[in-house]
Amino acid sequence: MTSSPQKPTTAALWTPLGEGVVRCDLCHHRCRLEPGEPGLCHVRVNRGGELLTLSYGRLVSANVDPIEKKPLFHVKPGSTSMSVATVGCNLCCAFCQNHSIAAWPRRNPGQDLPGELMGPEEVAEAALAAGCASISYTYTEPTVFWEWVRDTAEAAHRLGLLNCLVTNGYMTSAALDHVGDLIDAANVDLKGLDPERQVKVTGGRPGPVVRNIRELRRRGIWVEVTTLIVPGLNDSEGELRAMAELLADLDPDMPWHVSRFQPSNEMSHLQATPPETIRRACGWGRAAGLRFVYAGNLWGDDSESTRCPACSKQLIGRRGFRLGVVSMGGGRCGSCGETIPGLGMP
Repeated sequence: MTSSPQKPTTAALWTPLGEGVVRCDLCHHRCRLEPGEPGLCHVRVNRGGELLTLSYGRLVSANVDPIEKKPLFHVKPGSTSMSVATVGCNLCCAFCQNHSIAAWPRRNPGQDLPGELMGPEEVAEAALAAGCASISYTYTEPTVFWEWVRDTAEAAHRLGLLNCLVTNGYMTSAALDHVGDLIDAANVDLKGLDPERQVKVTGGRPGPVVRNIRELRRRGIWVEVTTLIVPGLNDSEGELRAMAELLADLDPDMPWHVSRFQPSNEMSHLQATPPETIRRACGWGRAAGLRFVYAGNLWGDDSESTRCPACSKQLIGRRGFRLGVVSMGGGRCGSCGETIPGLGMP
């Protein structure tokens, strides 16, 4: 990774507490920082009683991806999304699949952050030129580069592009207020429901995530939820059924992606999630009343495809990130006319 000269920017959403101490109000950690101290994310730091963000526009990734890779299956299916990220995260998941960039600041404290500076307008124009329908703030955790997300989202909307968050859902309500109506869709990680286990393995509690799923929907943002099923962590029938019932109670039309874990990071010693566990979880999701449940990282499985919840006809065939036959029109099932919710559905 390369790095250009560091240019810290005054952060949004912080409170001075006196004697040079500040509190970051961006996420639910609400870090209290003495002068010179970084937050848990290591990309926001108190310098002389002012909270600065070190990651503004410092991209380590800018790729054109299928929107299905986010995964967002009900947001302009078959389109592409300019996918951008800086290093950093406000959680420390032992099973993180992108730990090389998400954990970089924490593993390299005090070093200038890697990445190439890109302005909001530059990224939005590049997305439009590449034929993308959206910009996705993804790979790491967009909450830690929130100021740049907001500015880029404004530029994207001016060009007619959608804005998509791929997030752990640990931001505060103040952070959501800060971006206003600029976010169109979000995929939120629901990693589990056991508070003690989640704090130990991820550094975060499930309560704020569940509340934010509800809050994002209340604000009119299209939400899909992903659960990475990790053997021995969150793969019990009881916990998976509880997650499915919770989501169905929030909104039965909200897609749930149950994704297969591959050995990674501090959990490289584990085996990949058995395919049958993913298939059972899909069944429990449907039994709970969720109308759209998808298998993730299980290419070729029937549960990758969108089926009509009324007549069971396959409406959008998928294998991995590629679409097959589409049997719907105007956002409706081509067989029975059932409305299929989402943004820009075919």
